[in-house]
Amino acid sequence: MAVLPIRAWPDPVLSAPTAPVAAPRDVETLARDMLDTMYAAPGRGLAAPQVGVLARLFVMDTTWKEGARDPLVCINPDIVALSEEMATMSEGCLSIKGVSLDVTRPAWVDLAWTDLQGVRHQRRFEGFAAACVQHEYDHLEGRVTFDRVSPTARAAAVATYETYLETTR
Repeated sequence: MAVLPIRAWPDPVLSAPTAPVAAPRDVETLARDMLDTMYAAPGRGLAAPQVGVLARLFVMDTTWKEGARDPLVCINPDIVALSEEMATMSEGCLSIKGVSLDVTRPAWVDLAWTDLQGVRHQRRFEGFAAACVQHEYDHLEGRVTFDRVSPTARAAAVATYETYLETTR
């Protein structure tokens, strides 16, 4: 498997909506490379646009840093229900290094997706896993965390990000 380069904001691919995957086999190698990339980064989720592919695919593993790996590959995911209760969590992004933002999202989400074997699943995600699902789903819609905060918070976060980029070059 391979570790892929991760696109950094404001790369235009991060603002583009994705296309459905025709068949799970079409993205099997990409999904495995994305998992390797996510673990190497080290992150807890990664969407196809973050590696330059405009496909409806994301991978995640929200608990691997605390224990054994439990990877999830979500092909053509659909959010089928959202909590009315909201939760605010700090979110980082592998495409926006050096910045964490408090993002308010539904506290739980029901997600339907297809796995690499072509099997359709549906599951409720809560807490941090719900935030991760919604974060990665946003990438498939061409949105990043900057798009989920107030204009004032966005301006401050962009300034922090630009400073981070200047100091890491």
